[in-house]
Amino acid sequence: MNQTITARRSGLGCALASVLCASAASAAEIVHDAEYYIIEAQNGKEWAVEDGQLDKKLAELRKKFDAPPNIIHYMWDDQPVMAFGDPMFQQIRGYKTPVLNKLAEEGMLFSRMCTEPGCTPSRSASLTGQLAIRTGTWEIGFPIEYTGFAAENVTMAEVLSQAGYATGFFGKLHLGDTEESYMHNQGFDEAFWAIYNQVTSLYNNIGEGANAIIGLKEGLLAENPYKRDDTFIQDEALVFYLEGKKGEQAKEWRNGSKELKDYKDFDIEARKRALSFIRTSAEAKKPFYVAWWPLWISFIAEPNKTTLQRGMVGEEYGRVIEPDIAELRKTLEELGIAENTLIVAMADNGPMTHNPPAGAGLGEGPFRGGKGDFTEGGVRVCAAALWPGMIEPGQIAADMIHQTDLFTTFARLAGATEHIPTDRIIDGIDQTALLLNGDTHGRRDYNFIYAGPNLAATVKDHYKMHWVSKDPSQAAAGITAVFDLYNDHREVNPIVVGGFHMKEPFKRMRARHALWKEKYPDRHHKRAPSYTGISNARPETIAVSQPPEAMKNLPYDVLDFIKKLDDLPYDGGDSSSVGH
Repeated sequence: MNQTITARRSGLGCALASVLCASAASAAEIVHDAEYYIIEAQNGKEWAVEDGQLDKKLAELRKKFDAPPNIIHYMWDDQPVMAFGDPMFQQIRGYKTPVLNKLAEEGMLFSRMCTEPGCTPSRSASLTGQLAIRTGTWEIGFPIEYTGFAAENVTMAEVLSQAGYATGFFGKLHLGDTEESYMHNQGFDEAFWAIYNQVTSLYNNIGEGANAIIGLKEGLLAENPYKRDDTFIQDEALVFYLEGKKGEQAKEWRNGSKELKDYKDFDIEARKRALSFIRTSAEAKKPFYVAWWPLWISFIAEPNKTTLQRGMVGEEYGRVIEPDIAELRKTLEELGIAENTLIVAMADNGPMTHNPPAGAGLGEGPFRGGKGDFTEGGVRVCAAALWPGMIEPGQIAADMIHQTDLFTTFARLAGATEHIPTDRIIDGIDQTALLLNGDTHGRRDYNFIYAGPNLAATVKDHYKMHWVSKDPSQAAAGITAVFDLYNDHREVNPIVVGGFHMKEPFKRMRARHALWKEKYPDRHHKRAPSYTGISNARPETIAVSQPPEAMKNLPYDVLDFIKKLDDLPYDGGDSSSVGH
């Protein structure tokens, strides 16, 4: 097995030695975080037997369909555990998702799917199988960024392409606006994506007129006789949507139109293209991997309400996600490939509970906090997997699974593990056993949660250590701040005296994590001019990367600031406080 280290040790007394022994593994082996080797050393023999059985089952499926399984990763924004798959919770929130609930009933519902705490890091983690801190993608960006997902990253699309898969990306990206970050330059054969996030639904006359944004649409504003700089706000230059095919230049969709209609049409167009890509691939008898990540929510709500909730969440489930899933399942059935297709449907992080748009309906779930928080409400999301004939229906899995695990698991299912890079830490763990054998067969019992660039919390089993706290009697003073997530899922009552014995084990975990980061240092995102490599770029867009003549007479290069962006201090505010 690719993940089995050469030297096994059964005693935790040699925990650090186990990690060091892992460095002697052969060059062909995936490098995991240090903590993985601790649990692998104790469970590896049992896993090896289980893997042999799983390999046999996958081989039988491949023989039946004469192809490896198709893989669809469907992911949307900002929803907590139980947002779908639990009718009672939905009654409490005032909306229904019958299509998603049926998917969950016919497959496996995860009660402990963990993600990064924000959109950009979450999407990067899904594509690379690495925590965002390792790729420098921990900061959520807004236009114009002059940065993006670096070419040196190895994406799921690149791994599966080498195994003969057709690869398509459709939906929200939010990984920067440089040419390297374009999805057709990151291994996808075909891509149609929104560069930024949902805030761009406000970047129009309706948003300005309602004071939902301030100072962007200057044509609607009173004339300002004190204005001296026409370049501070670059509304006309902004690019929101791109499309492209591997080996070609990108094209701007709808030639720069940024009306609310374009925003709402985007997801409908993405649905059309995703289904077409699936159909074309299937008819060509080529296995496919599709990352389908809709924008789904507009921050400008529809006047007419169709749910009791009144919020954008309930409305947009019905407008975007439910039809997406319904059409997807119908298409797979029509093509006769439903039983050879794995669908993972999930949210990318917790809900925007801190200062959300008015009427969003993005309330907390059972866990404390939401988007941006290192508490469970920020990183534990709704998720389910459907694979008829392979995943037994009606299951609820309580094993911890992390979104990075999808990277390694998808590669295993596709027979592409050999193409996973071995020169970096891959945080994702192969969870094929969990999918095919069910609850209690997971292979993860830990999680490291970063708030921006800082390690904020560590989870082991159902215990959680906060490394930062605004409480002077707890972590800030070096006193144990351990939480029992079964009995305190709001993370408000730290175990002090009863948890003293956990302080040093958690410190050992953190030390091993840091030790391995020294051997495999974190990388950075790439700074560069934005919006290059677009074949139909407008003059306003070109000026972003090629300043006009008036700007070439300055006593410095107007783009020199790009080199200094990474030198600016990171100010995350009071990072110990929930919501910051």
